[in-house]
Amino acid sequence: MKIATAAYPLDPLPDWAAYNTKLTEWVADAAGQGAELLVFPEYGSLELSMLAGPVVAGDLEGCLRAVSDLMIDVDDLHADLAAAHGVHILAASAPVFDDAIGPRPVNRARLFAPGGGRGIQDKQIMTRFERTPWDVAPGGPLQVFDTSLGKIAILICYDSEFPLLARAVSEAELLLVPSCTEALAGYSRVRIGAMARALEAQCVSVMSSIVGDAPWSPAVDVNVGMGGIFGPPDIGFPETGVIAEGVLNRPGWTCGEVDLARVSHVRADGGVLNRAHWADQSGRDALPPVVALR
Repeated sequence: MKIATAAYPLDPLPDWAAYNTKLTEWVADAAGQGAELLVFPEYGSLELSMLAGPVVAGDLEGCLRAVSDLMIDVDDLHADLAAAHGVHILAASAPVFDDAIGPRPVNRARLFAPGGGRGIQDKQIMTRFERTPWDVAPGGPLQVFDTSLGKIAILICYDSEFPLLARAVSEAELLLVPSCTEALAGYSRVRIGAMARALEAQCVSVMSSIVGDAPWSPAVDVNVGMGGIFGPPDIGFPETGVIAEGVLNRPGWTCGEVDLARVSHVRADGGVLNRAHWADQSGRDALPPVVALR
């Protein structure tokens, strides 16, 4: 299959029609390149806050509620585009107020299948900014989605830096990592996490990013990143582990070809068997004694 992962710029959209046009053009572009899975980044939905005006978009609490209020229409648009183009779409994650979880919003990614299926995945571990001052809450549990493309799991940005979260979804063949990072160091942390998770689970990880400045938003005013598709550096994959990668801070799609039969092969008979040997850590992972050596 071909996967398209976004380096997505945020625009101060004047109205819903502008957002509809932008998203429709982005999806048509990727589908026109033959992509079957499209991956948008973390918090890419925050450009929707400008539909409520610059005062709301510039307020940390106001932007959360403004975006959350639009999510029914946003999700219906994604579902329509997935069906029209016959593609799977991971929508840009969004702050969502969900009474079933609590009074504070979660950071929620949504996956749309061309046949009408919809799945949600909430971020598990909040960054320092998401905790204070933004007060975004951890959401519902991790999930693995069984799709016509294969088994897909989602670790949103910071979640990809925690190997036990990835281990919980290690049945997945595709691990999607939508991200939002304000500096090269942050981008590098998530990229390293995405590559490490592909190594440990012997799967394909797909990282998307927000790029460019959005001075009208105090939450996502500066953004650094690019798209990337990674695999284990083993049989059937590039020796660097990099299947495809974009250009830093250049907006657009990065596309790469992925054969999940290679995931099955490397898990069964790779040069190493990281996924199968994970349990060998048990009993060897207790806190060791500190040995004085001076």
